[in-house]
Amino acid sequence: MLVTASFAGDQVEAASYHTKAIKVAKSELGTKYKTGGISSSGFDCSGLVKYSYQKAGKNLPRTAADIYKKGKKVKSLQKGDLMFFAPNKAKKPTHVAIYIGNNEFIHSSSSKGVSYAKTNNSYWKPKYIGAKRI
Repeated sequence: MLVTASFAGDQVEAASYHTKAIKVAKSELGTKYKTGGISSSGFDCSGLVKYSYQKAGKNLPRTAADIYKKGKKVKSLQKGDLMFFAPNKAKKPTHVAIYIGNNEFIHSSSSKGVSYAKTNNSYWKPKYIGAKRI
């Protein structure tokens, strides 16, 4: 019984930091893209993810490839899951985003900065290589 209660508590805690990370990322909408950026003065993709989760109390590695090594692979996306992308079917991801529900994710792209995109976006969909739950 105690194990079940602990597990349920872990689920609530995970949902809580996912919700907080999404809220932080959304508060940065419109922030410009900056290579290597990890603050409100500019973000690259992994900088936004690291910053958002750090503000929510979860420390993540700095690069998309290193973040991809963490967590559990998932097929059915839930809010807060991290989505990974790579050009030309490469195995090593070069882009990461936060799934926010309703077939949308938030990320920092070089063309739009911190912005929303749809999971079926014609640019991103073919580059999608998987998702992880942290």
